[in-house]
Amino acid sequence: MPGDELLTAEQMAQADRLTIASGVSGLTLMEKAGLAVADAAASLLDDQPKRADGGIARILVLCGPGNNGGDGFVAARLLRERGYGVRLALLGDKAALKGDAAEMARRWQGEVEPLTGAVAAGDLVIDAMFGAGLSRPLEGAAADAVAAVNAARVPVVAVDVPSGLDGSTGLAAGPVIQAARTVTFCRLKPGHVLLPGRRLCGEVTVADIGIPANIVEGLKIATSLNRPRQWLEAFPWPRLDGHKYKRGHAIVVSGPAEATGAARLGARGALRIGAGLVTLVGTAGATAVNATQVTAIMVRALGGNRALAELLTDRRFNAVLIGPGAGVSAATAETVLTVLASEAAAVLDADALTSFSEDVERPVRAAGMGFVLRGAEPGPTAERFFETIKGRAAPVVLTPHEGEFARLFGKLEGCKLTRARRAAEISGAVVVLKGADTVIAAPDGRAAVNDNAPAWLATAGAGDVLGGFVTGLLAQGMPAFDAACAAVWLHGECASTFGPGLIAEDLPETLPEVLLRLMTGRDS
Repeated sequence: MPGDELLTAEQMAQADRLTIASGVSGLTLMEKAGLAVADAAASLLDDQPKRADGGIARILVLCGPGNNGGDGFVAARLLRERGYGVRLALLGDKAALKGDAAEMARRWQGEVEPLTGAVAAGDLVIDAMFGAGLSRPLEGAAADAVAAVNAARVPVVAVDVPSGLDGSTGLAAGPVIQAARTVTFCRLKPGHVLLPGRRLCGEVTVADIGIPANIVEGLKIATSLNRPRQWLEAFPWPRLDGHKYKRGHAIVVSGPAEATGAARLGARGALRIGAGLVTLVGTAGATAVNATQVTAIMVRALGGNRALAELLTDRRFNAVLIGPGAGVSAATAETVLTVLASEAAAVLDADALTSFSEDVERPVRAAGMGFVLRGAEPGPTAERFFETIKGRAAPVVLTPHEGEFARLFGKLEGCKLTRARRAAEISGAVVVLKGADTVIAAPDGRAAVNDNAPAWLATAGAGDVLGGFVTGLLAQGMPAFDAACAAVWLHGECASTFGPGLIAEDLPETLPEVLLRLMTGRDS
């Protein structure tokens, strides 16, 4: 089973070079790669309806001018030996091929057609034009071929990544193949799990072509898939000799009386994931509403930030969630800074983040109405926010979606993985950049990409529950990066377990089933 590391195109090339330097022939690596592609193509054809005329399946192999094309030549040869009807089209001149690709082209005994945009796709296409290292848009004959293949609507097996896709980022600057199946080698690449790459790759298979595990380990990869084996050892399972006071006391700051539901979802998530105690705090009005809706969760009315600060001097309150339903205002920003002035771990979500964007105004109360007047003095800045986070010892986890991320961090350049890493470095916090391809990034450069979230997880309140999961794990002493990774994976797994029709309230109620599978080793 391949490891969870995600290799960039550059790291994969380095792994290839080091393997060859250790004595493994490059031709051997290419032969194994081509065999894996041939097997995937044959398997995919077996799953397709039989041709009406009863004839043999027709396969078109599109080869590029580099080693990716060499893999295509191998697959074409092996499939022809198995009795398939194989055509091969090459982008460029066969005489210009170099190294191992040139040798594999020599071993192909069939005709080599020129690659043009007018391709007759047949029953299946093998896309071996360009691999994970391509970072420029396709043009000319390659772009025309991509358009023709996509229009033909036949199954495509991509070699390494679909042509046109940047394997290190998951982005495509121009035309890109839509594959039904992708065969990559040694380890997954970020582009296989980051969107839109994950959608373009179809089903992804990782083939072992003989690159030793110790060579991959020596590359010191800082990016991985988010899998339980990455954080399970740190997970705070209850102990036989434990009790609730040893499992932390989480505080969830409620929004105003008319917006209390989000905080209750977070509180429920924190309690379900194992926090020993959870208390919802807020204004008297909010507390009156919350008191009618919760049972195991406690409630407490507070008069303002001074009362909250005094409460948090009690170190038993060791983790705080603020933001869900809080309201976007400078007042919310000041409450966040009050939380950050304490020694408790902090999870900051939603309005707790947006309240530090530049266009938030300090509320001016006129005639007791609580309106925000135009032209009011700006609230605390993002710079002050980040400085405060970096100046504290206790961990901070930020959980923005893309809109909140942009409002807080501005227009950071690069793919989602790069932007999340940069945000963690800037803020000093663990950043959970949410989405179908959630990225969890730590200030020290570690990052994980999550890929188990189903489409129906995109529902109102789901992010509030996630914030509660993170807070509950922090209350139990789990390290911040591990807690964020665990919470995100469990969140996705709960949604997948429940299935279509999910609403946010279902997530905490599904968690016990998921935790039981995890505890008994049925999930890994």
